[in-house]
Amino acid sequence: MPQLNYKTFGEGEPLIILHGLFGSLDNWITLAKKFADKYKVYIVDQRNHGLSFHDDAWGYDVMAEDLCEFMSTEQLDKAHLIGHSMGGKTVMNFAVKYPEKVDKLIVADIGPKYYPVHHTTIIKALYSIDVNALSSRNQADEQMQKLISEFGIRQFLLKNLQRDGDSFRWKMNLDVIAKNIEEVGKALNQNATYAQPTLFIRGGKSDYIQDGDFNTIHSIFPKSKIETIAGAGHWLHAEKPAEFFQLVTEFLANE
Repeated sequence: MPQLNYKTFGEGEPLIILHGLFGSLDNWITLAKKFADKYKVYIVDQRNHGLSFHDDAWGYDVMAEDLCEFMSTEQLDKAHLIGHSMGGKTVMNFAVKYPEKVDKLIVADIGPKYYPVHHTTIIKALYSIDVNALSSRNQADEQMQKLISEFGIRQFLLKNLQRDGDSFRWKMNLDVIAKNIEEVGKALNQNATYAQPTLFIRGGKSDYIQDGDFNTIHSIFPKSKIETIAGAGHWLHAEKPAEFFQLVTEFLANE
């Protein structure tokens, strides 16, 4: 299996960060550099994302195995893990399967429950762009505006666009993601359990983790606590980085 693309910063105990759907390690560089004051931080592109390998197999089982293989290659017996959204589901699946490899677990704005597919418009918008005919990134933004009005979301998605000679191409494996999009919403095994300290952080304006999800979270993660960042949406680490950083560092520093 090819190695996942990654960047590393700092020295100390290992801290691995996994991005969400349509994201990449680039989304985490600023925070990674802050965490690097105390930790050796690895920011990683998951398969079919960023500059990591493309593969027809895509789901949490294989992404958890990718993480296991990554740690083995980097000779990491144990690490702190942070995962946002899809990355959060990956680290939850990994922790349940390999608890001995996890020091502390941090899950950003995703729960262990099933989420119905809600990325149809985004996928349609990405396919609406004729990458072979593009002359600029602005042109792609204009084409996407018809379906996605929020500037911030368009900018986030267009980070996946890479110049390739005279034309552009998607870094991510759009076809495999679109074909297997049901995979990203899959629930964690509800009989699973992970008994080590876990921090769930949710955005106050996000509906991904609702009060009604707390019982399920605590049943699978009995040593978990759930914190809310007021005024933040789903991309809480980008919207409120200082608050996110503080919650994570306090949690990691506690014995």
